[in-house]
Amino acid sequence: QSVFGINMVGLVDNQPKLLSLKELLEAFLRHRREVVTRRTLFDLRKARERAHILEGLMVALANIDEIIELIKASPSPADARVALCTKLWRPGAVTAMLERAGAAATRPEDLAEDSGLSDGQYRLSTAQAQAILELRLHRLTGLEQDKISTEYSGLIDNIQAFIEILANPDKLQEVIRGELIEVRAAYADARRTEIVENYDDLTVEDLIPEETVVVTLSHAGYAKSQPAEVYQAQRRGGRGRTAARVKDEDFIDQLFVANSHDTVLCFSSRGKAYWLKVYQVPKAAPGARGRPIVNLLPLEEGERISTVLPVKAFEEDKFVFLATKHGTVKKTPLSAFARQRTSGIIAVELRDDDRLIGAGITSGNQDIMLFASSGKAIRFAEQDVRPMGRTAAGVRGLKLGGPTDEVIALSIIGVGSIVTATENGYGKLTPIEEHPVQGRGGQGVICIQTSERNGRLVGALQVSPEDEVMLITSTGTMIRTPVSDISTMSRNTQGVRLIRLDESDRLVGISRVEAMPGDDTGTPE
Repeated sequence: QSVFGINMVGLVDNQPKLLSLKELLEAFLRHRREVVTRRTLFDLRKARERAHILEGLMVALANIDEIIELIKASPSPADARVALCTKLWRPGAVTAMLERAGAAATRPEDLAEDSGLSDGQYRLSTAQAQAILELRLHRLTGLEQDKISTEYSGLIDNIQAFIEILANPDKLQEVIRGELIEVRAAYADARRTEIVENYDDLTVEDLIPEETVVVTLSHAGYAKSQPAEVYQAQRRGGRGRTAARVKDEDFIDQLFVANSHDTVLCFSSRGKAYWLKVYQVPKAAPGARGRPIVNLLPLEEGERISTVLPVKAFEEDKFVFLATKHGTVKKTPLSAFARQRTSGIIAVELRDDDRLIGAGITSGNQDIMLFASSGKAIRFAEQDVRPMGRTAAGVRGLKLGGPTDEVIALSIIGVGSIVTATENGYGKLTPIEEHPVQGRGGQGVICIQTSERNGRLVGALQVSPEDEVMLITSTGTMIRTPVSDISTMSRNTQGVRLIRLDESDRLVGISRVEAMPGDDTGTPE
């Protein structure tokens, strides 16, 4: 929607005047009446002049022999012209034509009183006599005579139409209307603004312009959006621009580019799905933190958002893959989440103290990996899990080793490597190819040894060499490490030290750090 003001100033009687819409239309119609009237007067004058000449030619054709003799007997063209104007001639077919149109209808305004038809005789004017003298012999053939008669008859019809337009205001209005309709047919395009009387189906989204925005979500749960134009293209080697300013204990966890009308699917730890339109994410300056996402959604006490997925369209051939702490997995068509509810809907039915640990959008034929705190991981084909309804509990994805064992990460396999980290600060980088594809529901294989030195597995991610990861400890210490600095090792090994911890400190998580292309924020100490 674009709103703008205009000053409708027009010249009325040669004076500038501010007009309302009604006054503007009335002034335009007065202008069109004046234009059409002056044009009709001009056309009528020209038609009468031409009809007067044709009258003279028709009179000459009716008296052709006498006129030829008179011209031959005249000593000069001037004498012949005077002789033609002096003598009275038989009118021939002109009489019938003038009776149909009216004697005065075709008479030019400046014609002498004694010229024209009078008492059954016709006196030629000077203009008619000159036209007769200039008449070529081929115009005397029968075909040319018919042409002159037909043209004269058509001019009489036009003259009558012109007179009616000038005498009848309704006829004048009809001409103006017809010309405007012709202009519309020739130049009008489809109306871009729809005018409706009922606005019941008008939503807030219809009033929001579509634009491309950058959405960021920090590890602490602060969300915001910024127009993509803020991040202008730079030459290679530039410093880039920071996507968001965060506190020392926070960092950008997710970043994606979306349309303002796209949907963000938010999955909570209690297995519920919530909707958030991109335009509902508050806009903020690059230096602002944003707004806590928990304030944008109707979350219950103790419920937190575990995964955020941007969705452009709820396609039939796409799926949402879910995994829980107890090793349950579930695949639901993305279209099942198309019907939005303010209070959210159940995405997976959780049992006992189970909780949702991750979600991802798949194509239906990708590989899935689940990681357990015992250091084991299983890789299986997505086709091993049949599509289910939203309220289904799911099926077993990974068989856990004991009551303290739990699934800590879900990964939709693509191109890259797997980085793993244990609670005592050790980890490694392992190629995805070293994890064999197995059947769903097995115990999996060792992805990192959880020895006394290493402790339990607390994080696993699929990464690319150019990525960076953030290591988070129980005391709030964080270290940002490039993936390229982590050693690549085989699957059944202990790994190397990633972070040096105090005796009472533990590593509690690992997360990928999202940044704008070219961002050169540096590595925090």
